[in-house]
Amino acid sequence: MTTQIDRISLDPAVMGGKPCIRGLRMTVGTLLGLMATGVSRERILAAYPYLEPEDLDAALAYAAWRLEEREEDLSAA
Repeated sequence: MTTQIDRISLDPAVMGGKPCIRGLRMTVGTLLGLMATGVSRERILAAYPYLEPEDLDAALAYAAWRLEEREEDLSAA
């Protein structure tokens, strides 16, 4: 998992410091949003040829790690 998270960069000069993929102007949030709406991995990789399959895995691993860091109430309000 460390190797996956190593693909995530945080730089105040890039996208306002949001977590990005390998210093690119592609945020983890953008990738997660695409995947959450059902866009296939293949379609994402075709639309963004500078991304690698490991980048998608890294985005998911990073999101999972961040959610482990705090308690979230996931019950319906």
